[in-house]
Amino acid sequence: MVDDTRQAITAANKAAWQASAPLHGRGAQWQRLLENAARPGFSVLDAQLTATLKTLDPDGKSAVQIGCNNARELISLAALGIRPELGIDQAGAFLAQGRQLAEAAGLAPRLLEADIYDLPDDLGRFDLGLITIGVLNWMPDLAGFFRTTAGLLAPGGHLVIYETHPFLEMFDPEEERPFEPAFSYFERRPQSVTETITYDGKSHGQGETGYWFIHTLGEIVTACVRSGLDIVTLEEFGHTIREPDYDIYAGRDAQIPMSYCLVARNARG
Repeated sequence: MVDDTRQAITAANKAAWQASAPLHGRGAQWQRLLENAARPGFSVLDAQLTATLKTLDPDGKSAVQIGCNNARELISLAALGIRPELGIDQAGAFLAQGRQLAEAAGLAPRLLEADIYDLPDDLGRFDLGLITIGVLNWMPDLAGFFRTTAGLLAPGGHLVIYETHPFLEMFDPEEERPFEPAFSYFERRPQSVTETITYDGKSHGQGETGYWFIHTLGEIVTACVRSGLDIVTLEEFGHTIREPDYDIYAGRDAQIPMSYCLVARNARG
C-alpha cells in the first residue's frame, strides 16, 4: 500500500476513535470499571482468552498490547502473573482513561500514543504480544502491521490474537434479512464507518468517518507467517465477542464461526 494512502486512512481512524472516547470514560459503567480495577484479581478477559494465555506459562512474562484502547485488557494480564509493560494505541483520549484504570489497579504500564506503522525504536521486546477484537479490521496494511508486531516480540515470544472471525464480517444484523450475506468475504474496498464508535450496540449519532477492512483468515495467517512468526495454534469458535447486535448469530444448529484465537511464536529471534 502507498504510504500516503495508509497514513490518510490511519489518521482518519485515529480521529474516529478520539471522537468516541468521551462516551466510554463516564457514567455508571465507567465507574464500575474503575472500582473493579482496584480489586485484587481484576480481569475483563473472558474464559477462552484466559485459558489460552494460561497454556503459555504466563507467570512473570512481559507483555505488550497492540491497539490497547483504555488498557483494561492489558491491566487484566496481571491477574495471570503477567507483567503488563506496554500498551500502544493511537487514540490518546483512550490512553488517558487507561492511566486512570492503571492507577486504580496499582500498576504503571507505559501507555504509548503512536501510529503502529511508525513506532519509535526504543520500545524493547516482549515475551507476549496481545491483539484483541477490532484491531485488525482498522488496519489498511496487514503485512506492515505484522512486521511491526513481530518486531516487538522477544526470541521465543508469543503473539495471541483473539478476534472476530472474518466470516462474520459478511453479515449485518441490522439488515432486513440479517442471515443473508450483506458483504462479500472477498471485499477489498474499505467500508466507511460514519457513526460514533461504541461497544453497546446503540446508536450515538454521527462521528468522524473511519475505515473498516474485511481481511480473510487466509490473508491474516499469511501476513503473520511472512512476518517471520510460526503458527502454533488456530482455533475457531461459535461464540461471539462482538457488540450485542451479533448475538442473533450464536447458539444455532447451523452455527457459523464467530470468533477465533491464533497463537504464533517468534522462533527466529
